[in-house]
Amino acid sequence: MINVTYLDSETKKLVHDASIEKISELKQKNIIWADIKDPNHESFLKLAKEFSFHQLSIEDCLTGHQRPKIEEYPGYYFIVVYESALFGEHNNLQLRELSIFLGANFIVTVHSHSIDAINLVSRLWPEWLSRGDVGVGTGTIAYLLIDAIVDHYMVILDQLSDNIDDLEDKMFTDFQPVLIEEIFRVKKQLLYLRRFISPLRDVLNVLLRREKPLFSSETYIYFQDIFDHAIRVADTIDSLRDILSSIMDVYLSISGNRMNIVMKRLTSISTILMSVTLIAGIYGMNFDIMPELKWRYGYTYALSSMVIIGVSLYLYLRKIKWL
Repeated sequence: MINVTYLDSETKKLVHDASIEKISELKQKNIIWADIKDPNHESFLKLAKEFSFHQLSIEDCLTGHQRPKIEEYPGYYFIVVYESALFGEHNNLQLRELSIFLGANFIVTVHSHSIDAINLVSRLWPEWLSRGDVGVGTGTIAYLLIDAIVDHYMVILDQLSDNIDDLEDKMFTDFQPVLIEEIFRVKKQLLYLRRFISPLRDVLNVLLRREKPLFSSETYIYFQDIFDHAIRVADTIDSLRDILSSIMDVYLSISGNRMNIVMKRLTSISTILMSVTLIAGIYGMNFDIMPELKWRYGYTYALSSMVIIGVSLYLYLRKIKWL
C-alpha cells in the first residue's frame, strides 16, 4: 500500500522500504519519497498529517478525477497529472491519475491505478544520483516522473498516427461505412489527450517560476525540457486532428461520389426500361383501329424493336460512362 524510500544525507545512499513510523525522524535531514497506491488507505491520512498537508489538497486527492493542475500551499506544491495508455484490441485510451505532493525535501505520490512512470523512476533515480550535473533533491524525482509521463504521450501519439495511416490506406483500398466510426473514435481520443496535455503546460510554467524556488538551478533546465516536449505533444495532437479532419472530408467525398455512381446506374437502367416499356405500353392500348395489331409478324417486330432500343441505349450509356 505504501512504499517509503529516502536518500540518506550522510551516506548519500538510497534506503528502501522505510517504516512510516520513522517519517518524523527521517524528514528532518533526508530526502523522502513516499509512494501510496490507495489514497483511501489510513496510511495516507497518517502521512498527510505528518507532513501537514492542507485539507483542500487532501480532499482533491481523495476525490480524484481532477483536471491536471498545480496548487501552491505552504511548504509544498500539489500537482495532478495523468499518465496515458492504450489497451485492448481496438487501442482504447486509458488515463491514470497521479497526485503529487512536492516539497523541498519530500515528494509523496498517490494513485489508484498502477503507474508505469513510478516503476521507471524507481530504476532511474539511483542512476541520476551518480551524475554530477543535477541536484539530488525532490526536483529530480518530479522531473523524472513528469518527463516519463509526457514522453509516453508521444508513444501513444505514434501508435495513433500508425492507426491514422491505416485508415488512409483503407479509405482508398477497402472503403467501408464502419471507417467513419473508427475516425470519430480516434478523433475523440486525440481530444481527450489535448484536454489533459494543455493544462500540463501551466503546471510546468509554475514550476519554472523562480520567485519561490524549491529546486536547484540545475534542475530547472530539465523542467524547461519537459515544457518543450509538452508543446511538441500539443502540436502533434493538433496536426493529427487536422489529418483526421482531412480524412473525414475525403470519406464524405468518396461516399458522395459512390452515391452519384449508384444514382447514375439506377437512372440508366430506368431509362432503358422506360424506353422498352413505352413500346409495350403503346401496343397494350385497347383501341380497335391499330393496323399493327393485325400484322402477322407484329409480335416479332415489337420484341425486336424493344431489343434494338434497349441495346442501343445500353451501348450509348456505357460510352458516356454511366454504366
